[in-house]
Amino acid sequence: MTQSKAPFSIAEYERRLAKTRAAMAAAGLDVLFVTDPSNQAWLTGYDGWSFYVHQGVIVTMDGPPIWWGRYMDMMGGRRTCWMDHDHILGYGDHFVQSTEVHPMQDLAQHLSARGFACQRIGVEMENYYYSAKAHAVLCAELPDATLVDATALVNWQRLIKSDAELEFVRKAARISDKVMRTALERAEPGVRKNDLVAEIMHAGITGVDEDWGDYPAIVPLTPSGLDATAAHLTWDGTPMQAGEATFFELSGCYRRYHAPLCRTIFLGTPTEDMRRAEAAQLEGITAGLDSARAGNRTCDIANAFMHVLAKHGIERSGRMGYPVGLSYPPDWGERTASIRSEDETVLEPGMVFHFMPALWMDSWGLETTETILIRADGAAEPLCDVDRQLFVKG
Repeated sequence: MTQSKAPFSIAEYERRLAKTRAAMAAAGLDVLFVTDPSNQAWLTGYDGWSFYVHQGVIVTMDGPPIWWGRYMDMMGGRRTCWMDHDHILGYGDHFVQSTEVHPMQDLAQHLSARGFACQRIGVEMENYYYSAKAHAVLCAELPDATLVDATALVNWQRLIKSDAELEFVRKAARISDKVMRTALERAEPGVRKNDLVAEIMHAGITGVDEDWGDYPAIVPLTPSGLDATAAHLTWDGTPMQAGEATFFELSGCYRRYHAPLCRTIFLGTPTEDMRRAEAAQLEGITAGLDSARAGNRTCDIANAFMHVLAKHGIERSGRMGYPVGLSYPPDWGERTASIRSEDETVLEPGMVFHFMPALWMDSWGLETTETILIRADGAAEPLCDVDRQLFVKG
């Protein structure tokens, strides 16, 4: 066995493979090709900034998985994957960004050599990292195979976290606390937003005690004033202004595991409208957390929150959260269940969600969120410790 730096035990990876294979069997798949880097890491431990080129994991119905990618990244596979070196494959650099050949031609050869040229092969078609060209080439190279859309097959197996994973999420939450407190403490009128973000990122990468910080899957989102009426703006070099609210959407990250957290700060005196919205939002979050119990559904969380908003005369649309855990850019969500009125996913112990009932109004935004753990008994546990309130600096 290679002396890798895979973060979990082989038994943990074998548990994940067993869950994946059961899902493959249910879908009638002979083999699965996984391109989502989060799914790759979950199955093999692979961890590298190489997802801008074609790479993936081949999962068969027995034996260890096979990591496949660029030859120079194969060396990274040997350092981070739990499998022996003969289960880590690399293709030549002449395939990279070429108009003459394509890496999927190399992948097709490996699949054919292993007897899958005429089999049912699952691929993640709705995925950031599996291009239309890749799919077309793979279909052309394996004309007798049946390529089946297996989008999110692995993602759904990740929904319930193991105890080992929850330990990493809790470490990420401690880093999230530090990052958020840094943002709130440093925010002042006149502070350039890029300088504030530099301190936020320094706090996140430094980590807490021996728990070093990894790069989060989403960069700090820190809009102020009218910019905070939008959900996903980042930062610029503009100084922070008195009389404006700024929300911070941040996450600590430990060994690729996240615990997102949002808080809002107002520099000056908040308006009465914002204070009323804060009261409604906090009451709604409390109701949502109380509904986030094993045996209930994700829609029950959303409906509890929306019931409170309606009572206060506040309108809101859109989902209010999603599962989180191990992830790579550009998203720390797992892209499966959603906390929204239409989603009836049953809550089970070990699920972790970013409960995000943010409010974006005409002239300001108010984000107060929690990463929550569904427990075997009782209401969900918020994993971060930063006070739940609108912060004010007069």
